[in-house]
Amino acid sequence: MPKTTDTKFMHFEPYPLDNGEEYMNEAQKEHFRKILLGWKRELMEEVDSTITHLKEEASNFADPSDRASQEEEFSLELRTRDRERKLIRKIDEALESIDSDDYGYCEACGVEIGIRRLEARPTATLCIDCKTLAEIKEKQLGR
Repeated sequence: MPKTTDTKFMHFEPYPLDNGEEYMNEAQKEHFRKILLGWKRELMEEVDSTITHLKEEASNFADPSDRASQEEEFSLELRTRDRERKLIRKIDEALESIDSDDYGYCEACGVEIGIRRLEARPTATLCIDCKTLAEIKEKQLGR
């Protein structure tokens, strides 16, 4: 069975911050572009390995228990890949925001999200304060 996705994209050197450096300058944008493209590449490789696995392991078991186990395994794998497909869409959106110079700024309030937060979650679209507020509201509404 193919590996599940852990945060393998974390294999990068943290951006060396300089005092007085302009936020989201070309070097920083390139740093995040590399992180996002590497993460996307890894996710796409997982998709390819899943397709290969599903083709190779597809068997018509005579025993209903074996068949049910295989179907459950495939179902779990497909759910995981569906989550990854959604993540790839977020990565593509982040790459587009880099190109349009919107990357790194909170969609809700416009403040800088921060280099270290973006390194921890490169697809983040909210600053920590807005994200915390959104989570509190979500919890209160019971979603």
